[in-house]
Amino acid sequence: MVRGNTVSYGTGVLPDRDYPADPYPGAVPDCSFVHLDELSHPVRPGPTTGAGWRVGIRSGPDLDDWLADHGGPPLAARIPLLTYGSNRCPSKITWLRRNLGLAGPVVVLRATTRDVAAVWAAGLRKRDGQRPAVLAAAPGAVEEHAVWLATTSQIEVLDRCEGRDDRYRLARPRATVRTEDGGLIEHPWCYLALGAIRQPLLVEDAAGMAPVRCADLPQLRARHLVGRPAADDGLKAETVHGSPHPDQWPAALFAYGPLQPGRHGWALVEPHHHGTPRPARASGPGTPGTLVPLRDPVHALPALDDHTGPGYRRLRLQLDDGAMAWAYVWQGDRSTLRPRWAGSGC
Repeated sequence: MVRGNTVSYGTGVLPDRDYPADPYPGAVPDCSFVHLDELSHPVRPGPTTGAGWRVGIRSGPDLDDWLADHGGPPLAARIPLLTYGSNRCPSKITWLRRNLGLAGPVVVLRATTRDVAAVWAAGLRKRDGQRPAVLAAAPGAVEEHAVWLATTSQIEVLDRCEGRDDRYRLARPRATVRTEDGGLIEHPWCYLALGAIRQPLLVEDAAGMAPVRCADLPQLRARHLVGRPAADDGLKAETVHGSPHPDQWPAALFAYGPLQPGRHGWALVEPHHHGTPRPARASGPGTPGTLVPLRDPVHALPALDDHTGPGYRRLRLQLDDGAMAWAYVWQGDRSTLRPRWAGSGC
């Protein structure tokens, strides 16, 4: 059942035909989902699972296990990409597969943003004359969007689709983004306006010239707007050069054993820490430890991977306050751990 730009999914998998791409930005599910073969599978938070998410409306498989069964990498090998336009529409995702070679399962998580908004862009799309969206600063605004947990190859496809370095730039805005499980994503990757035709359209109203939020005006009326391009989107965002690396986010380690300050393993972490470590507790049963900000996790994490060894799996872990951090979780038989290590992890 279509409700505005969202669709109530009821039960089971969600076929693309229920989510048309036209008019832009298309219809979207009212849940997080993983997309493959023209079907969207609902995804729900699963705090007791390794991935933190389950596939299915009720109890279902761990999302990482589901991804592995379908030839996809786990969540820890994916990049959080904030999407606010058509890329969260299942039919658009299938269009990317057919026309640009997008491959593998696509993970799309519902997310709430603050102080930013999707607004109508200055120019129209050449292929159909519809007006696309662009992200802009909007103090006080709260909106519902989505986060792709994308593979590096999926980012490459989106680069071509979005016209990276021509119409849009890939950047990391200072936006507050929370996924539906309460997880906080700081500085997500996002395609922002670059050329004049993709800057926010300023339209005259009683208060002067201002952008028009997509949530306030549908496509059929937006395409007839008249105004001028804004000078910029008002966002403080660092442009990304080259290909993103999944290890770049989050830039923090949750240490709950010998890697904490003052313990014998701290020497491995100390050269890479940036800022002041603070006490923290993991979600779920609650494991106390220390949140350690990392200057450059891409270079810090491989040494820690070697130190912890194959018995541990590195995951993105959500802490009690929603902050995300890398953590090493024991995957083997706990009876094989020596008593002084049992329950302490890394």
